[in-house]
Formats: sequence, structure tokens, C-alpha cells
Amino acid sequence: MLRICHVITRMIIGGAQENTLYTIQGHLEKGHEVTLVTGPTTGPEGQLLKTFCPKGMKIVEIPELIRSLSPLKDWRAYRKLRKFFEENHFDVVHTHASKAGIVGRIAARKAGVPFVVHTVHGQAFHPYQSSFKNKIYIAAEHFAAKYCDRIYAVAQAMIDQCVAAGVAPREKYQVVYSGMDLQSFVNAKRSLELRAQLGIPENAPVVGMLARLFELKGHDCMIAAAPKIVAQVPNVRFLFIGDGILREEFRAEIARLGLTEHFVFAGLIPPEQVPAYLAQVDILAHLSLREGLPRACVQALAAGKAVVAYPLDGTPEVVLDGETGLLGEPENVDQVAANVIRLLQDNELRERLGKRGQQLVLERFDWRKMADILEQSYLEGVAISRQSNK
Repeated sequence: MLRICHVITRMIIGGAQENTLYTIQGHLEKGHEVTLVTGPTTGPEGQLLKTFCPKGMKIVEIPELIRSLSPLKDWRAYRKLRKFFEENHFDVVHTHASKAGIVGRIAARKAGVPFVVHTVHGQAFHPYQSSFKNKIYIAAEHFAAKYCDRIYAVAQAMIDQCVAAGVAPREKYQVVYSGMDLQSFVNAKRSLELRAQLGIPENAPVVGMLARLFELKGHDCMIAAAPKIVAQVPNVRFLFIGDGILREEFRAEIARLGLTEHFVFAGLIPPEQVPAYLAQVDILAHLSLREGLPRACVQALAAGKAVVAYPLDGTPEVVLDGETGLLGEPENVDQVAANVIRLLQDNELRERLGKRGQQLVLERFDWRKMADILEQSYLEGVAISRQSNK
């Protein structure tokens, strides 16, 4: 039995958070003792622990453990984490995302935790922010990497980017694909009742987007492509699943284009309802400019839905061009429109891509497989640490 502690800044409804809880659930079922340390969770992204909280998991909240940069709070979070690790004698500390990864890894190593690991869910550095910020993040990640034994990444692309940036040597990394409960998506069915509730006509084709209404998520590109799509498929509806700070800005732009009746804002929904909503779409558009492993693509493909996306980060490891979806040049509105129109007008192609995608993700992205891989890594790492300390 291992004593394991996971550290993350906030438990919003998001991919990194779901990944963490599925890992915890898998390890609790194996008899390990697992604690989750998190910072406060506020804002429009919701609170995942209200709907998904593995039985037997211990939860500790540290108010100073926040996502944004705050030197004083970061120092206090470090001190509290180090003390907590020293008092609880964990075998493994597993940190998630950038801030918790930097503060948590240093605190764990200083506290003498035998096996310290980190997961890269998405890069803190990326082409869509300033080179100055990127240099700071890369330097911070490079520094934190020295304080851990292993770095997991949810996609091979994340490893390639980290190695190219000089964060850590390749041998320190391991791909562990982000696991999910896929059967709920496989079994989800089209519902006339839900479509009516959303105001979607019975026979209207639906283009879905599953993402926070936030910068770099691609909703602006879909809105810009909408007039071309509507011209070719007049009864199409666009279903935005998720909420965020840009909701009213998007609504205003849609109204300006005269397309209000074509867009449906589902808002923030509980994770257990996502399969039912994805079952109502014909294709998923995933136009995020910054992603680790695109969980929305995996979930849509599990539901048998073809995907239109960009070949960025881990997306091409899920959306295989011409095999499970169609890839296009990032932010190319005309190409996005053309790919969406092609799939909406070609039923045979759309269904073939969705079926192949379902086969792919069922082989690769089951959450129990993820938990088993991580458990084996923990056991090996802890054994090596104990042997070297004899």
C-alpha cells in the first residue's frame, strides 16, 4: 500500500482535474491511501468535486495555492506544503499543471518524499503569448524538473516540446494518455427531448464545441466561419457546451452577424451530462490553439462523432486526418468552414470517421489503463528510492 498525495491549484470542471480524480479513484480501488491537496476553486468553470468525489479520498485545501503568480502567497503555499509532506510521510507526491507543479515539486523534494512526479496537461509556454513570458515559464519548468523523478505527459507532443525547450532530458518523460470513462459516451443516444429542451429542431445538423468560453479555445473562429456554413447548410445549429467570461462577447458578435437562431449556448453542465449532449451533435469542432491532450476530441470520438480540428499539440495523436477527422490550418476560417461543410454534407464519410475514431480511443484512453500505468510507475519509483537509501 502506498501513501499518495496529488497537488493541483483548483478543482474546476476541466480535463486536468478529471484526469486527477480518475487516477485517484483507480488507486483507491487498489487499496492505496490517497490525499488531494488543492487551492480554492471559484469562478464560472464550476466545481468538479461537487459532482465527482472518489470515495475514501482525503481533501486538504491550502488557500494560498492559487493559479496566478503571487510571490508572497506562493512562498506561503510552499511552506505549508513542505510542512504537510513532512508530517504525513507520503511515498509519492504527484503534482499537476504549472503552478502546483513548481511549488509542489520543490516542497516535496525538500520534505524528503521518496518519489516525486509531475504531469504536463498542457504547456505553460506556447506560441500565443509573448517570448518574455515563455522564457520565464521555461526557466521555471526547467528549475522544477530538477526536483522530481519523473514527468508524465498526456501526449507525445508535450514531451517533444519540453525537450526542445530544454526543460528536461527525454529520458525523464513518459507518455500516459489521459484516461476517461468512455462507455458512457459509447452508450449515449440521440434524444428528441434534449434537443427540444435546447431549442434544436429535430432534423437540424449540429456542430458542437465542448470548451470553456475563453481565449484561445476557438469559438471566435467558429463564429467567423458560421456565415459560410449556414449558406451551404441553412438548417445547421452550433451547440456551445461550456461557460466562461467571453459568453456575452460571443453572443453580441453572433447577433451582429444575424445568426442568433443558429447558435445554442448550453452553459456549464455537470460532467456526467456531457455524453448526452455530445450524442446530439453530428460533428465536433475542436479549434483550441493551446491544448495538451484534447479530451473533448476523445469524448466525441467515443460517441462516434467525427472531429474538425487543428494539428496542434496532442490533437494529431487523436484526430488522424482523413481517418478519425479532418485537420486544417490553425485559424484558417475558410478551411474550418470547408471541413465542417464537407462532413455535414457527406454522411458516409462522417460516419466512417466517427466509427474509426471510436475504435481508436477505446483502445487508448480508458481511465483504468491510465491508473494502472501510473500505479506501476509509482511502485517501481518508490522501490528504487528505498533501495538507494539503504
